[in-house]
Amino acid sequence: MNEIDQLYTAVLGLKAPWRVERVETQLAAGEVHVWVALPKKERWVCPECEAAAPIHDHQDRSWRHLDTCQFHTIVHARIPRLDCPTHGIRQLKVPWAEPGSQFTALFEMLALDWLTQASVSAVAKHLRISWDEASGIMERGVRRGLERREAEVVKHVGVDETSFAKRQAYVTVVADLERSRVLYVADDRSQAALDGYWAGLSHEHLVAIEAVAMDMCAPYIQSTLLHVPFADERIVFDKFHIAQNLSQAVDQVRRSEHRRLSAEGDTVLKGTRFDWLRHPASFTRAAGEAFDALRERVHRVARAWELKETAMAIFDLKAPWAARRNFERWFAWAIRSQLEPIKRVARTLRRYWDQIENYFRHRITNAGLEAINTKIQGVKRRSRGFRSRARFKMAILFHCGGLDLYPAGAALRP
Repeated sequence: MNEIDQLYTAVLGLKAPWRVERVETQLAAGEVHVWVALPKKERWVCPECEAAAPIHDHQDRSWRHLDTCQFHTIVHARIPRLDCPTHGIRQLKVPWAEPGSQFTALFEMLALDWLTQASVSAVAKHLRISWDEASGIMERGVRRGLERREAEVVKHVGVDETSFAKRQAYVTVVADLERSRVLYVADDRSQAALDGYWAGLSHEHLVAIEAVAMDMCAPYIQSTLLHVPFADERIVFDKFHIAQNLSQAVDQVRRSEHRRLSAEGDTVLKGTRFDWLRHPASFTRAAGEAFDALRERVHRVARAWELKETAMAIFDLKAPWAARRNFERWFAWAIRSQLEPIKRVARTLRRYWDQIENYFRHRITNAGLEAINTKIQGVKRRSRGFRSRARFKMAILFHCGGLDLYPAGAALRP
């Protein structure tokens, strides 16, 4: 064996009986071709059951490998197909690639690393493969990862929707809040979408769930009540969604007051939208003093803001009974406030207070899932959207599933 053959034997991680037969350089085409061969007149075993099986025929195959400098490197081999008495015709497995792939395991590993950092189009361009080939590598990685994922107990589950496209198009995302990974993605934000996740869990895993964080979405609530034992005690309505609802109510009051005051020639509320949404602790001293002066001039908006801040302060309490007592006082104040947007939110919170109160027992939120959602939207922007929900769901699992994406043969790197 010459030095070039020895080099590619090491590059491909070949071990007996595999050997490099020859290497050919095609300078004009910018390619290196490596032929790998097996000894003749050998008997092989079925890749499924490892029983001795005669050769049925041979199939010529080729695989794209990592470039040799700037040259495309292509591996060729004539692979036996075996006639197994049990499994029928099966092709002998090669150590440098997974069955059915047209790329070596090391090439797929490189592509997977790039795909975590760039769009499918960018990776395809720089690796000089087609868009479909790059997408296929991603899809195979996700499929491998899901097959390898073991059924584990998940104590804290987060459920939320994320937008797929405009016009109210969503997918349902279920996450493991402790490990910050996506477990499941389904079309739409319906009860059936979430039913699919619960239906895939054993009774043992359902019982082990300690808390499920979600917003006050009726389909998600019904699905969880139907499938999760003691769900009344385990559903935790996310306090950040509550804060969002209250902030929207404050903004509705601000806009209403701005229209009324503008008609009178007073533009004091112009450009103040985000001041009412900021946390008081984020103000500088000068900004805080200016905001206090503003509150003195617009009493209705100031009252809505104070109601929002007081409601969120309840979540700083330790005991459920103290939270309930303070909420009842807050609710009475909100109903007397004469602020319809605030009153609507107050009635919703009272209707769901039992599940909101579960926060004080479990102390979980969907903050981790919101961070995942932010990452998902970043992937969507980087890809400039997705042509189908199927590709969008695959991308979510690829980037946020915490999956083992690499092909098994990638471990053969020298």
